[in-house]
Amino acid sequence: MNTPDKGPLMDRGRKYDHLELLEQIDACGSITAAANLMGMSYKTAWDAVEAINNLAEAPLVERRVGGRNGGGAVLTVNGRRLVSAYRRLDKERQQVLNQLNQVMEDFEAYYNIIRKYDLKTSARNQFSGRVKAIKHGEVNAEVVLDIGGGDEIVANITCDSVEHLALEVGSEAYAMIKSSWVILTTYRNLKTSSRNKLTGHVVRCHEGAVNAEVMVELPGGKTLTAIITNDSVTEMGLKIGSEVTALIKSSSVILAVAS
Repeated sequence: MNTPDKGPLMDRGRKYDHLELLEQIDACGSITAAANLMGMSYKTAWDAVEAINNLAEAPLVERRVGGRNGGGAVLTVNGRRLVSAYRRLDKERQQVLNQLNQVMEDFEAYYNIIRKYDLKTSARNQFSGRVKAIKHGEVNAEVVLDIGGGDEIVANITCDSVEHLALEVGSEAYAMIKSSWVILTTYRNLKTSSRNKLTGHVVRCHEGAVNAEVMVELPGGKTLTAIITNDSVTEMGLKIGSEVTALIKSSSVILAVAS
């Protein structure tokens, strides 16, 4: 059995280790401090944490707001178990093959999590989940993906795509959504034609020259990023902690499966 890939992330052409980032966050209690120790930018570290949490079945990093030092971040139980699992495998190498049943009964689950970091797309939002339901029509099908934490994403794809991807209830799949396809509103009960309505709280709002990148944390711990204009941020009065609802058309959700 091959040891799992560490899943490098890039910052200014330099490679970093997702696992090392998790270890530094656990030791420092802060994403900012971990990024400084690793010599990476704050944004790269934030993006890596977002990707790690979104692709895991349960969040591996938990953000904490407030306190004397202004908040921080800690690894969840699952996060510590994942780091411990990989580092022990990395150290013992061939020995772990003989001790796998006793040492890491749940190795396969964590190995699969690490493999998900190899997925490379231009979509800002990537979620891993399992198909909860499939409703077939004459041409298209509605696929409901359970991404954990009580959150679901609905995709409208062709019946041919359902067959090509071999989708069925219980199968694992990825949902990919470009940040520019996400519409934000502060009206939770707004009636729209968007099939997906995900409500959460703003945890980051980075304004650029024209547009702003707004990150929304969902109740289950996943995060969703939207690109909107700076004017929209001002008009909606968005700030850290603001409650917003993300609207996403089901036709804007791309589904994928591991090859």
